[in-house]
Amino acid sequence: MPPKKSVRDYIRTIPDFPQPGILFRDVTTLFADPRGFRICIDQLLHPFADERFDKVAALESRGFILGGAIAHQLNVGFVPIRKQGKLPRATLSEAYQLEYGEAVMEVHDDAFAEGERVLLVDDLLATGGTAAAGVTLCERLGARIVGCAFVVDLPDLGGRARIEALGHRVEALCSFEGE
Repeated sequence: MPPKKSVRDYIRTIPDFPQPGILFRDVTTLFADPRGFRICIDQLLHPFADERFDKVAALESRGFILGGAIAHQLNVGFVPIRKQGKLPRATLSEAYQLEYGEAVMEVHDDAFAEGERVLLVDDLLATGGTAAAGVTLCERLGARIVGCAFVVDLPDLGGRARIEALGHRVEALCSFEGE
């Protein structure tokens, strides 16, 4: 029997993308493998087995793949948090800093009811800017973030510490340190 693969084993590393010196962690190879994808969804939910959620919120765009599957598994609603200008009706916006500039995330202004318990999901946690914007949007609408789940953590970039400093639990399936 072949050795059991971890989620990390399914993730492809692409050097020098999107620019020289960057090691891009490509989760599409994880998503493409049915066993890998199933392991990923199950493991993302495992740390929250004793929690109750009303909604799963996910960050554009690979987070949508995870968030939809998790919401289905939990039998709860799904809320997309999108890049500016992609949602068709009234939204709340939250700006955040990128390495070279600023970006804006948005959510429909009626996405959450006061006090709804939310799991925030994305594929990768780097600096935490996008995740922090997502957390802020959910909370501005009265939702309660119960946890934040990621496939990959890049701890050297400080995202986990940033989200934990906001008072939120962070779970990640694997990390790539010093790479």
